[in-house]
Amino acid sequence: MPARKRFRRTRVVTRPSVTSNSVLLALVVATALGFDFTNGFHDTGNAMATSDRHRGAPPRVAVALSSVLNLIGAFLSFSVAATIASGLVQTHLVTLTMVFAGLAGGILWNLATWYLGLPSSSSHALIGGVVGAAIASAGGHAVQWHGITSKVILPAVLSPVIAGIVAAVGTFLVYRITRTVPEGLRGRGFRIGQIGSASMVSLAHGTNDAQKTMGVITLALIANGSIGAHAKAPVWVIVSCALAISLGTYVGGWRVIRTLGKGLVEIESPQGMAAESSSAAVILLSSSFGYSLSTTHVATGSILGSGVGKKGAEVRWSVAGRMAVAWVLTLPAAGLVGALAYATAHGIGGTAGTSTIFVVLAACSTGLYLASRRTAVTASNVNTQWSGSVAPAGPVAVGASA
Repeated sequence: MPARKRFRRTRVVTRPSVTSNSVLLALVVATALGFDFTNGFHDTGNAMATSDRHRGAPPRVAVALSSVLNLIGAFLSFSVAATIASGLVQTHLVTLTMVFAGLAGGILWNLATWYLGLPSSSSHALIGGVVGAAIASAGGHAVQWHGITSKVILPAVLSPVIAGIVAAVGTFLVYRITRTVPEGLRGRGFRIGQIGSASMVSLAHGTNDAQKTMGVITLALIANGSIGAHAKAPVWVIVSCALAISLGTYVGGWRVIRTLGKGLVEIESPQGMAAESSSAAVILLSSSFGYSLSTTHVATGSILGSGVGKKGAEVRWSVAGRMAVAWVLTLPAAGLVGALAYATAHGIGGTAGTSTIFVVLAACSTGLYLASRRTAVTASNVNTQWSGSVAPAGPVAVGASA
C-alpha cells in the first residue's frame, strides 16, 4: 500500500507591514513633538512669571530668552530621558499604539489645565498617560511601580516642600541683609538679578522637561525595533525635542504665567529672585540624579515660600488649593485618557485606529484653543490686576496671542 501522506497545518501569522509601521511611528513622533510643544508653553511661567511681574524684562523678551535657554539646557543632561525610556514601563511589552495613547493623555491634560490657567505638571501628565495606556494594553505588571514611586511620586511630594523651604529662608535672608538699602535701589538691583535667576530656571527646565519627550520617542523606537532595548536617544531625537520645547516656550503660555505671577503671591523683586534661585537649584540637582521632577511643582513651591518668607506678604491659599487639586488629579486623569485612547485605537485596529485618535486629539486641541480666545491672556494684559480668575478684566485686543 502506498504510504499515506501527512499534511501539517501551518499557522499563518499576519504581521503589520513595514509601511504600516512606518506611518504609525511617524504619527507617534509627530504627537510626541506636539506634546513637547505644549510642555514648552505650559511651563514658560515657571521661569518667567516673576520677571514679567516686576519688569525684570519685557514679557516678549523674557519668553524669548527662556526659549533660547530651554534649547541649550536640552543638550546638557540625558539622565531623565533614560528614566522615561526604561524606568517606568516594561520595554518588551511596549507597542507604538501604547506610546501614542499615552501621549494623547498628556497633551489633553496639558491643554485643559492651560485653558484653566492651572500650573499643573506636564511631566506627570505624560507619565500618567503612558502608564494608563500600558495598563490598558498589558495589565498592571507592565508598569515598573518601584520606578514610579521612587522617581516620580516621592519627588512630586517632596520637591515643592523643599523648594518652598529654601525660598522662604532665602527670602528672609535677602530682606534681612538688605534692610538698610534704600527700597528703590534694592528693587532695581534685584530686578536685574531676576533676569539671571530666571535664566537659570529656564536652563534647568531644558535639562529636565525636554528629556521626557526624548525618552518617549526613544521608547517608541525601541518598541518598533528601530534601536536596541537599552539604546540612548539618537541625535535627531535630541535636536527635534530641543527645538519643539523651545518653540513652545517662545509662544508663551500667558494663562499659566498670569496665575503664577499674579494669582499666588503679590511678590516683590527680592522675593522673585529668591524663588527663582531656589527653583533652579532644586531642578538642576534632580536632573543630575535622573529624577523626572515636575518643574511646575518646584516653581509653585518656591513662589509660595517667597510669600511665607516675607513678613506681611499676601498668599492666596485658595488659588494654591485649586492647583494642589489639579496636581493630585494629573496622574489618574491623564492615565484614564491614555487608557481610553488605547482601548479605542486598539478596538478599531492598526493605523486606522491610531489615525482616528489623532484626528480626535487635533479636534479637541483646536476646540480648547478657540475657547481660550474668548478670554485671551496676552503679553499686554498678563500683568493686569488679579481679579480672582485667570481672565483679565477689561477688553482684549483681537488677534493677540493667548
